[in-house]
Amino acid sequence: MHTTIQNELTKIEESQDIEILYACESGSRAWGFPSPDSDYDVRFIYRHPREKYLSIHPPEDNINLFITKDLDFNGWEIRKALLLFGKSNVSLYEWMQSDTVYQQKTDFLDLLKELAPQYFSPRAAIHHYLGIARNTFEGPLQEPEVKIKKYFYALRTILSACWIVQHQEIPPLQFQKLLPLINDPKLLAIVEDLLSQKTQAKEGETIAPEPYVHQFIEVEIKNCEQAVNQFEKIIPDWEPLNALFRETLGYGLEV
Repeated sequence: MHTTIQNELTKIEESQDIEILYACESGSRAWGFPSPDSDYDVRFIYRHPREKYLSIHPPEDNINLFITKDLDFNGWEIRKALLLFGKSNVSLYEWMQSDTVYQQKTDFLDLLKELAPQYFSPRAAIHHYLGIARNTFEGPLQEPEVKIKKYFYALRTILSACWIVQHQEIPPLQFQKLLPLINDPKLLAIVEDLLSQKTQAKEGETIAPEPYVHQFIEVEIKNCEQAVNQFEKIIPDWEPLNALFRETLGYGLEV
């Protein structure tokens, strides 16, 4: 599949007249809890030929393709990526941690990683993760039968929010690295059992609700909602990102 995805990325470059600077796996496969039939969520950052940036019409800033039902490709043009990075959009901070890299050209990603601590906003990231955790808890987790994967959508995001509250830094992408935040042996045993079930179950498989897990998620949502107020809003300095943008387009400016 790795080779298939790389070949598809080459086809996208040719058909869209772009250059993909970085492509990686996202979603459950990158998070560490895929099902046997999980699809592949390929995410990438690309640039257009330089002359397109000199047009009065801005170039396309997003490419979204479903190659097959198992292959989902989504790419952001470099300007869009840097704008969202400056606003601490967590997707990019997750992509750069992926263990599965399909393509990497130039030193763009390395330079972006160097800038990450300057632009990562604990407040914005906590709100992002809290939103997903809350919506999942109040919606799918209240059903009489719960999809196993929904537990991990809620657990990964609330644990990521907890990580930021405790460490004031970018949380790890892999779910297993978040597990040390769970100090309750009983809860940890239940989560590890759910993880074992998740890696063997099909995507839509359901189980009876786990009240002990529900209690943990509900409590931590409330804790993080209170803790987020201690973090100030970050006003980004756009010039380093402007410099990286110009450098990546080949204007030869120092970053």
